[in-house]
Amino acid sequence: MNYIELYDTTLRDGAQTEGISFSVHDKMRIAQKLDEIGIRYIEGGWPGVNPKDVAFFKRIREYDLKNAKIAAFGSTRRADTKSSQDKVLQGLLASEAEVITIFGKTWDLHVHEVLKTSSDENLRMIEDSLRFLRSKGRFVIFDAEHFFDGFKDNKEYAVKCLLAAQQGGAERIVLCDTNGGTLTSQVFDAVEEVVKVIRVPVGIHMHNDSEMAVANSVAAVQAGASHIQGTINGYGERCGNANLISIIANLKLKMGVDCITDIALKDLTELSHFVAEISNMKQEDNQPFVGRRAFAHKAGVHINAILKNSRSYEHIDPDRVGNRRRLIVSEHSGKSGIAKKAEEMNLGLDPAKADGQKILKTLQKLEHEGYHFESAEASLELFMRRAMHEFRDFFKLVDFRVIIEKKEKHSMTSEAVIKIKVGKTMEHTASTGDGPVNALDSALRKALKDFYPALSEMHLSDFKVRVLDEKAGTAAKVRVLVQSQDKNESWWTIGVSENIIEASWIALVDSVEYKLLKGSGKKK
Repeated sequence: MNYIELYDTTLRDGAQTEGISFSVHDKMRIAQKLDEIGIRYIEGGWPGVNPKDVAFFKRIREYDLKNAKIAAFGSTRRADTKSSQDKVLQGLLASEAEVITIFGKTWDLHVHEVLKTSSDENLRMIEDSLRFLRSKGRFVIFDAEHFFDGFKDNKEYAVKCLLAAQQGGAERIVLCDTNGGTLTSQVFDAVEEVVKVIRVPVGIHMHNDSEMAVANSVAAVQAGASHIQGTINGYGERCGNANLISIIANLKLKMGVDCITDIALKDLTELSHFVAEISNMKQEDNQPFVGRRAFAHKAGVHINAILKNSRSYEHIDPDRVGNRRRLIVSEHSGKSGIAKKAEEMNLGLDPAKADGQKILKTLQKLEHEGYHFESAEASLELFMRRAMHEFRDFFKLVDFRVIIEKKEKHSMTSEAVIKIKVGKTMEHTASTGDGPVNALDSALRKALKDFYPALSEMHLSDFKVRVLDEKAGTAAKVRVLVQSQDKNESWWTIGVSENIIEASWIALVDSVEYKLLKGSGKKK
């Protein structure tokens, strides 16, 4: 198999994910990005079902897409209705989409118990609908809904449905594992049988309810399928759809199948993160190929081997998919990891000498106390620079006081009063906030703003607290992680203490000093 067609349904199936709601503008941005990377078909939605999809199909006609064709999605005609009078088919034509994808029932359980019609009428519904759309000059794809369940229960009838679609003029016949419960070997066997009796190209559309959607999609290609449907990051109803990101990477890098260009492959990580951001979904750090942890190495033995030969613990070069290798410095890292991290920071460190040994021992001690530097690389860099005397403090704390007040019938108020020294200058300021940490953050910035104007560019974007020893109750240590960002990047810092305010202060100070360390804050 030299070429596989990619069909993306993020804008329709992916939009059915709990928590995702695309605006028309969101859908336009994603469609353009998918076109840039070389996706062949982009399913825009079900026109006629909601105004948003109608608006999308109208707006997308204004764009000159370079690679993709836009597909409208819908169902076959209703039972005992003429195709020319069916509202769904009329809505599909009204979208003016060049490609139309319709689904039809291929599992007789659905035909009899859901559609409440006869087996013969269902066959006519499939064939009539496709023939009608073809007569209007559309390129038509047939999604054989619940095919694999139908194939298990009544193989003869499921195949008859495919033949009806072929007779009606379907350009592609796509086998759908709608319930997502089919095993890989069953997918392979079924696809292998189908491609022997169907003349048109066969496709695959897998759901991930058994966490096998990507494997099943790849197996379908090995069995003869030449068209794959899926979503970016595997978004979709219930457990999601087959993840096109992983499918593309496996096809290109494991099977040598041409589906996008090598240049586009390097944009795979960016595409995954781009769609996650627009979808307002957290990017999964451990997502294969494109996740932040996909090529992260923590164990000292692994890091030592990676530095000698990356193939020893990596199945591909991360650069090929636009990702990067990360060597995590922690109590498990060993001297090699410390040395490599120092090299990335342009710090000359010989791990065999006293400084290297001291840093490793101190790091192990801090992690034993509750620090977790793999989650806070900005604090790690500051720690290493301080340990190697390669860092100067931008300010010194004299003292601070946080006041939390609650009056009857009034909301809680927080105020922080802080004294710091910048060089020989003393600053004494106060600020209120939504909570004690916010008040402290505001007071610190207020005290430093005249000395380091660039701090106005950064802001706190996330704040996480974890109790480290639940059995200790209110006396337990807490770990505070703070995420900050400016217009160019974001970074995490960490603080640990039995006092949540102190832990927060440690993390806040690291956050500010990391920003200043990067050279954007200059003392007056």
